[in-house]
Amino acid sequence: MNRTKVEAAEANRRRYEELRATGQQLTPKGLPEPTALDGAPISPDDIISHELVPAGWYATLRLRRGEALRIVDDSGRSSVSLIAWREEDCSERINCADTVKVQWSAAISKGRVILSDMGRVMLSLIEDSSGAHDLLVGGSTPASTLATFGSVTRNTQQNFLAAAAKVGLDIRDIPPCVTLFAPVSTDEVGRLVWNGSRKRPGDFVDLRAEMNLIAVASNCAHPLDPARPAASGSVTLIKHRARPAAADDLCRTASPEAVRAFAFTDRLYA
Repeated sequence: MNRTKVEAAEANRRRYEELRATGQQLTPKGLPEPTALDGAPISPDDIISHELVPAGWYATLRLRRGEALRIVDDSGRSSVSLIAWREEDCSERINCADTVKVQWSAAISKGRVILSDMGRVMLSLIEDSSGAHDLLVGGSTPASTLATFGSVTRNTQQNFLAAAAKVGLDIRDIPPCVTLFAPVSTDEVGRLVWNGSRKRPGDFVDLRAEMNLIAVASNCAHPLDPARPAASGSVTLIKHRARPAAADDLCRTASPEAVRAFAFTDRLYA
């Protein structure tokens, strides 16, 4: 490699480190504390639909831009794996890697966003009492349930396949998922660990749709959850009308990267 290429590589690396430092230092300072369990009540007039999803099952929902979905962990024992596609063009889908990369963090909570593979914002976390969610491990599979429980039980991979088939999609269309109420972190040597003390009955997340979406929520035990037998409990899904985002909306202004992603998204619907 000649000197010019080495210098360019070093300059690019320095610029990357500068951007990472800014993203990791400034954004967390602007993020709020978790929502109180009894906070952010939904007006009955704003509720569009209300659905109970038993343990092991899933639900498919269509969300219009500006609507929100509240997901409630009723018992404090559930984890909800979520995927989504843009309704008008299902080749655009949720992208966990870009969600981590753009926000310089594998942790998502109130004030963060979930991005698509086209760099647009699919969902904003406008309320969140938990702050314990997983973008790294993914949902359960037949192999993981067999290894864990000795038999193939209901699992997220098969739920996603069934949901995709109902809207004309197949296994090639299923992206890696976000799993809510899954307190996964890394320890000092980089191993993934489960922090069960962070789970509480009644924890909830409000996800505001920033584009028209087809979303699937799977209520299956997380692969790292140590509970035996498998953690189980219902979750409640409440689709409701969200208040329009103000000019200083936290999700839209938390970072320069979020501002750019929203500008790209808004252009789609201009």
